Amino acid sequence: MQTILIVEDKASMAQMLRETLEAEGYRVAVAGDGQDGIRQIRDGRFDLILSDLKLPRKDGIEVLKAAKAESQLTPVIMMTAFGTVETAVAAMKEGAFDFITKPFDTDHLLLLIKRALENQRLVTENILLKDELTGRLGMPKIIGISREITEVAQKVQKVAPAKTTVLLLGESGTGKELFARAIHNLSDRRGHPFVAINCAAIPRELLETELFGHEKGSFTGAEARKIGKFELADKGTIFLDEIAEMDLSLQAKILRVIQEGEIERVGGIKAIQIDVRIVAASNKDIERAVEEKLFREDLFYRLNVFPIVIPPLRDRKGDIPLLVEYFMNKYCRELKKPHLRIARDALDLLISYPWKGNVRELENCIERGIILCEGDTVTDEHIVLNRQMAVESSLRNLPADGTLEEVMKEATRIVETQRITKALKDTKGNKTKAAELLQVSYKTLLTKIRDYGIENP
Repeated sequence: MQTILIVEDKASMAQMLRETLEAEGYRVAVAGDGQDGIRQIRDGRFDLILSDLKLPRKDGIEVLKAAKAESQLTPVIMMTAFGTVETAVAAMKEGAFDFITKPFDTDHLLLLIKRALENQRLVTENILLKDELTGRLGMPKIIGISREITEVAQKVQKVAPAKTTVLLLGESGTGKELFARAIHNLSDRRGHPFVAINCAAIPRELLETELFGHEKGSFTGAEARKIGKFELADKGTIFLDEIAEMDLSLQAKILRVIQEGEIERVGGIKAIQIDVRIVAASNKDIERAVEEKLFREDLFYRLNVFPIVIPPLRDRKGDIPLLVEYFMNKYCRELKKPHLRIARDALDLLISYPWKGNVRELENCIERGIILCEGDTVTDEHIVLNRQMAVESSLRNLPADGTLEEVMKEATRIVETQRITKALKDTKGNKTKAAELLQVSYKTLLTKIRDYGIENP
């Protein structure tokens, strides 16, 4: 079921729109002013936003900007009783899908909404989730439409054609190797090798020979010449992952490669010229490591020519539904299961979770959920996560602006949603028993289920 947010300060208009859209099968949320609309948008859970232009506290253009900041893909339709060419142009420039002037025919509005949602579906399917197209762009499996990930992709596309050394920074599981491969595939080196090596996964005493190779007899056990990763990557790209784990003596040799364009095998007596582009990565604060004398300052500045910071998943929650859909499709194919859908409560749980392991942790969670699912829908029962951590994360991410009353209202919504959902599950969807369990009236429970958009399990 697709969810639409209505941002409208006139209660009668908001109610009419709610009833019209619910009659068409949409799930509807309502915000009575611009600030409330922006607060709800930050949850990143809406398929479409229908906003008035003239609103108290924050106007419709600010609502539109907030929506586009969260997700470029979410269509926004603007409504106004003050329709002028200037306001229409302003809204379209900010990314509005379309503009409709009050009073309007509801059939026309419904047609506009269907067109916007269909356009969103086509863009999602044909650009974001098609491996063959993203592969041609050089960025397979990089899924996202948030401002944060879009900015990273733009930097990758700008730096890729050059030989410039790139330093990728970000937490574990954010996809640093995928971006390194994208840089290689978008460069004129794509016809040559891409060689990746994890500096933290190889013992320090073996890392030098892995990188530079060795000559026969250079040490005990060296029974034949070994070609190192730098030579294998000649004319191509070498990806040095977790470079901050490399010891200082080896860092000096990496510095020589960058400065002189040459290497020397362990036990060798002559320099070997190579043409290699270096992309390095780290999940640590390298500048702090420099201050602590754990990383060479001169090497840091050589690597830090073009730094790219990859955001953690918790900072781009608007991408989670796309990633979930991608991994659902992937693992249904791999596990030979029919196409499964994901329940809204399960998706809400995934969106609210802090994801310390980032995209890699999310992928593992989806694979596990598909294995556990025996029906046609992955529910929150199949999502094995720390539920308390999800609630605490939601509370920590409450908006910093707004009044104390507004913050308390949002905190109450988060906690009550979790409790009502559990009560409905415990009573197998029986609302009368759930109301008794929660010690509220049946009418109060129904109102909260509707206002919070809670699906009956």
